[in-house]
Amino acid sequence: MRMRGFVRLTSACKWMFLWLAGATALWGGGNAGALAEVKEIRLAQQFGVNYLPLIVMKRYRLIEKHAEKAGLGAVKVTWAQFGSGAAMNDALLADNLDFASGGVGPLLKIWDRTRSEFDVKGVASLGSMPLYLNTTNPNVKSIRDFAKKDKIALPAVRVSIQAIVLQMAAARAFGEANFARLDDITVSMKHPDAMAALLSGKTEITAHFANSPFQEAELQNPGMRRVLNSYEVTDGPSTLNSLYTIAKFRERNPQGYRAVVAALKEAVEIINRDKKAAAQVYVEEERSKLSPDFVHKILSSRDFIVTTTPQGIMKYAEFMHRTKSIRNRPASWKDVYFPEIHNEPGS
Repeated sequence: MRMRGFVRLTSACKWMFLWLAGATALWGGGNAGALAEVKEIRLAQQFGVNYLPLIVMKRYRLIEKHAEKAGLGAVKVTWAQFGSGAAMNDALLADNLDFASGGVGPLLKIWDRTRSEFDVKGVASLGSMPLYLNTTNPNVKSIRDFAKKDKIALPAVRVSIQAIVLQMAAARAFGEANFARLDDITVSMKHPDAMAALLSGKTEITAHFANSPFQEAELQNPGMRRVLNSYEVTDGPSTLNSLYTIAKFRERNPQGYRAVVAALKEAVEIINRDKKAAAQVYVEEERSKLSPDFVHKILSSRDFIVTTTPQGIMKYAEFMHRTKSIRNRPASWKDVYFPEIHNEPGS
């Protein structure tokens, strides 16, 4: 009898212990959760001033700061640089990255492609900035004038934000059924390489659909002309690049995710508070040959808007859905971004 009573007591203690352990995991606060989170966060950027919020985050170790503040301790932050959003998307899905960054085109592509498995969504915008299509061909006054002998360099054929904007412009110029009319004369190149090729005049590249500061630097050269401004196609400011990640990372690392969001918002505040200092940071971190004053002039343009608020996402989404570039049409921009920024006045 005593032995049976002992067994019953031991069993009861066992279940009480398991219940307490579960309760601790659910309600025990930050320490248990923090211990389970990753100790390294891997991010990537591309080339250009458009990625300045990420450059500022790296320069001032803002993710490390907010991770420490959240009780995560010392978190290692690793940065990489890619030439296109398409390559970055592959790295993200292969678990070689935790956060990718790129144009609205690559974001919508990967959002559409991963809805039933990885569920990739945007974290926040990096800003609304125009893209310029520049050419050295004196016969090209508008996109209607490009011929088969011309080659337009952009980050990724048919996928990059530049490629999508070019399709949108072609749809306006030649009719929507001909939206892909200029795709065959586009070439995938990193922005620095594309600018060098265009300026050399010794390659097949006669045009470059660029971003800042490459587009402004190109226009300083004789014989260069701007054929198109992306804001003409989107009828005003629209998000250029975003930071994005896989839902699983956000779910398994809630404090780490919030640290990245907080770091991004602080970086945006730093840039907007002192654009001259931010220009200096860009030149130093990217080892740019441009002067800080030249970069500061770009940042000071009213068209160059550094913000976490997504703008004009649905214009891209609706076009890409109509042209079957994506299968699913988001009901609103909020479908494409995680909830942490849903309170912002996006579109």
